[in-house]
Amino acid sequence: MGNWQLDPYHTQVEFSAKHLGMMTVRGHFTDVTSTAEIDPDHLENMRVEVTIQAASIKTHHEVRDKDLRSENFLETDTYPVITFTSTGVESTGQDQYTVTGDLTVKGNTKPVVLEMTRLGEFNDPMMGHRIGYSGRAKINRKEFGLSFNAMLDGRLVVSDEIQIMLEGELVEQVQEAEEAAT
Repeated sequence: MGNWQLDPYHTQVEFSAKHLGMMTVRGHFTDVTSTAEIDPDHLENMRVEVTIQAASIKTHHEVRDKDLRSENFLETDTYPVITFTSTGVESTGQDQYTVTGDLTVKGNTKPVVLEMTRLGEFNDPMMGHRIGYSGRAKINRKEFGLSFNAMLDGRLVVSDEIQIMLEGELVEQVQEAEEAAT
């Protein structure tokens, strides 16, 4: 098992929700970190912890971003981080995995299932040993205390279902691995 971290330049944590049941609003978080223990030959033994700075939310509309940071949604002043801690990994096919874990948003922790695809592995002395991945999950925002429930003409302004999409590269921490060996 090696120690790994997300490459912040090659990681995207995105989400989407429906507005009035019509348009899809997409956003992402700009400040995401992680630590992981991974054996590239046995990803089913992987353990990962991800921390997202909730205030780093971006949807390409500053007024909406401020609302998402407010008490209507994430309450970033009170709950500054969103976390995910894996609890299990199961191989479901060639480079396909189901990752289960605990997602905490606004102090509410619920189990989440992430469908993950291993995109490849790259080992280069300059860029380091890295594993690429992508994943998808669905959550109900109300289960995490995001209970804003405005209706307009019989339609929810914001859908309850939130799609989560992520893609990135984990990089093996060679210095830490070398220090652990001594």
